[in-house]
Amino acid sequence: MDYKALLDRIAQEVAPLVGSGTPAEYIPALATVDPGRFGMAVADVDGNVYGSGDWERPFSTQSVTKVFALALALSLGGDDLWERVGREPSGNPFNSLVQLEYENGIPRNPFINAGALVVTDRLQTLTGDASSEVLGFLRQESGNQELAFAQEVAASESEHGDRNAALAHFMASYGNIVNPVPVLLDHYFWQCSIEMSCADLALAARFLARHGLRADGTRLLTRSEAKQMNAVMMTCGTYDAAGEFAYRVGLPGKSGVGGGIIAVVPGRCTVCVWSPALDEQGNSVAGVAALDRFTTLTGLSVF
Repeated sequence: MDYKALLDRIAQEVAPLVGSGTPAEYIPALATVDPGRFGMAVADVDGNVYGSGDWERPFSTQSVTKVFALALALSLGGDDLWERVGREPSGNPFNSLVQLEYENGIPRNPFINAGALVVTDRLQTLTGDASSEVLGFLRQESGNQELAFAQEVAASESEHGDRNAALAHFMASYGNIVNPVPVLLDHYFWQCSIEMSCADLALAARFLARHGLRADGTRLLTRSEAKQMNAVMMTCGTYDAAGEFAYRVGLPGKSGVGGGIIAVVPGRCTVCVWSPALDEQGNSVAGVAALDRFTTLTGLSVF
């Protein structure tokens, strides 16, 4: 498949949608990002990567890194994690407190903020340095040793992180947070601040298309665990718009409020798209449209 020509065509077709929506204004460091940016990259299972637009321009990954934290927590700690976080869509905004009270401090899934905090807490217990563990993994899988935390973004999130602090303290009151909440929040904000390009993310996520195999051929997840992760991405990876994403795109995916989305074609490739202007659910407007066009034009989906 001529991925380069395909991506150029998609970029041209979705150009009228680029800039539609609003960047994540509640994080001041993200509010000033140019909403007219658009990049898209595909990495096949052999490590070849193709792109169009701003595909090599770093951006704030935000919640996209939750995929990698979850994979590491499962690989190091096994299925015990699922006793502390569910695998069901939430039906509520990603930072909602509503369900935690009547579900005894157990978040619905690992991709809403409450669930990601539990995953980071587990990874912190397993490694002693959760955010650095995620960064190191991303450097290895992407092949880019220059990846780094964005101090300005992490500080901005920390200064405006009252809702995440509330989620963490509330779960701690149920015994579902083990580490000190301030330590947990620091690692969570640092993890979300990592900057990567579409090329970096497409390469880093290849283990999900390779049924759990890392770039060096070693196994991170069992084939069954990789399947399960892809399933949770399909049902929970795009906040409370997961049904619409499955309907339009038909691939496991995970979005972030920095405007990035990764999607997985098991056995074939991974795709990353970035455009900072978001819809009301926190997903990139042009990004979802581009992935819709990708699966429509290629016929590649899990259905």
